[in-house]
Amino acid sequence: MKKFTTLLMAAAALFMVACGGNAQKKDGECCGGCEGKLPIALQLYTVRGDMEQDFKGTLQKVKALGYDGVEFAGLFNNAPADINAMCKEIGLVPISAHVPLAEMLADVDKVIADYKAIGCEYIVVPYVTEERRPGGDKFFQMVDEIRAIGEKCKAAGLTLLYHNHDFEFKKLESGEYGLDYLYANVPADLLQTELDQCWVKYSGLDPVEYLKKYTGRAPVVHLKDFHIEGKQEGDPYALIGLNENETKKSSAFEFRPLGNGVQDIPSIIAAAKEAGSKWLVVEQDQPSMGKTPIECAATSMEYLKSIGAVCAE
Repeated sequence: MKKFTTLLMAAAALFMVACGGNAQKKDGECCGGCEGKLPIALQLYTVRGDMEQDFKGTLQKVKALGYDGVEFAGLFNNAPADINAMCKEIGLVPISAHVPLAEMLADVDKVIADYKAIGCEYIVVPYVTEERRPGGDKFFQMVDEIRAIGEKCKAAGLTLLYHNHDFEFKKLESGEYGLDYLYANVPADLLQTELDQCWVKYSGLDPVEYLKKYTGRAPVVHLKDFHIEGKQEGDPYALIGLNENETKKSSAFEFRPLGNGVQDIPSIIAAAKEAGSKWLVVEQDQPSMGKTPIECAATSMEYLKSIGAVCAE
């Protein structure tokens, strides 16, 4: 009997893996009707204030909203082993982490060790400073730096991703977008994409077509919605605490929960499936519409449920 029980437990574990990271919901069904659906994570930068105040409690709230996994944006002095234990207890998959490039350049071995201990599969370059952007003095140096970091990640069994904004769509002298140059000059086995679809669209490109361009190289896709009207005034990066000397408010641009902005989210999700993506990650840099950050995360999840993008309960 004990042997039979052990076999059943092993089979159940394999079944959950086959469900793409989602938990089993109903007897005989993979995740309660999850076939063809991608698991959904929350980028914890969305709720960074909550994470700083109550790390574990916020993870529990994220799970209760229906998210399958999380993407970290800071550990807030928590030990990697403790975070791994929290995720296992709560039932969240720690898929990835945004780690400042400067931190990786300072001690990439520690970064890899920490996030591997947490259980992450991906490490992400989230943002680069002006001199490392296309047209900057250190852009081509940055490409070499990312290649070297990608080699370290690959050797450790992790995958490096690059998370774009709009400034990577500045064209080089060759006429090529800086982002495309990066992906063309760092092999796919060393660097994969994490396309932030807010900034793709904000740059004037079609998020669906651009995502399809990187089919097979887009394991994680950022779902982010925004509202914009009229001519952009001010600096949208000032809205997220960057470019501090720029205008802090702009009536023309606002981050929004999914389904409350200009993005065609169903088409982006369909393109992600076509591109072979493994995870969708919801992110909202600043709350809006009178909601708190966690309420915005809840609104985005409710929208995803309403369009059938989430496993049935």
